[in-house]
Amino acid sequence: MTLPTSKLKVAILGSGNIGTDLLVKSLRSPYLECTLFIGRNFNSPGIVKASGLGIRISDRSIDAIINEPECCDLVFDCTSAADAKRHWLILKELGKTVVDLTPAKIGKMCVPAVNLQECLRSQNVNMITCGGQASIPLAHQIGSIHPNAEYIEVVSSIASRSAGPATRLNIDEYVETTEGAVQSFSGCKKAKAILILNPATPCIDMQTTIFAKIANPDMDKLTLSVMDMVAKVQKYVPGYQLILPPTREGGRVVIMVKVQGRGDYLPMFAGNLDIINCAAIAAAEAFAKARQSKT
Repeated sequence: MTLPTSKLKVAILGSGNIGTDLLVKSLRSPYLECTLFIGRNFNSPGIVKASGLGIRISDRSIDAIINEPECCDLVFDCTSAADAKRHWLILKELGKTVVDLTPAKIGKMCVPAVNLQECLRSQNVNMITCGGQASIPLAHQIGSIHPNAEYIEVVSSIASRSAGPATRLNIDEYVETTEGAVQSFSGCKKAKAILILNPATPCIDMQTTIFAKIANPDMDKLTLSVMDMVAKVQKYVPGYQLILPPTREGGRVVIMVKVQGRGDYLPMFAGNLDIINCAAIAAAEAFAKARQSKT
């Protein structure tokens, strides 16, 4: 593998759990260099962590980029759906590539295992939701093999402790964004998304179940397709595991996956945060490689 001669400069906007875990992941990347970690409070755990890692920090939110646009080429937006919409108006004018980790539905929906190369033509890519990243690769396979699928339902259970304030604030956006993405990637006209916050102790791993109503499903072909897709996702999400291969149950097909985190900044049970961050890193690295190929 040929490594780039220079890394892509990235800024992380949002110093919460997602932003801080993303920072740790970016430090491991041979293609990315975090040049600025941005929050609103110098005393926040994320800002303190970044400072301890020797990363340049700011408490000025989007103003940090407005005042110093040359600080980065790509921005990870790890704030909220409402803030991401406001930020995009600014970042678009500054010519920044944006990887949006909120359910703002602004940019092109990106699931690296499915449409990564298409996304490189967009200035703003949206990582949908954690449940979307876990389920859409499999929903896409269902739709590819069975374009006549009548209905797809996605149920994600996550540890309550892994759902921070932004997640709880954006529950409605989560459901709407996930459902729309499942429909778009699978071609199925009817889809439903459900998110369950489980308060159990010890904390559960993220688990996502996909239910599909399909007339006369080709189970052998679907199983092989799902296994192939799981392997593709595991290339950038090591903790992605198939725990129930396609199974016929009560007139529907059921598939179940579990996601364990890498334990970079967050606990391993926070697979819901890990999967969207791993997907975001994969997208940013693809932008870095594409830029490098042009130089």
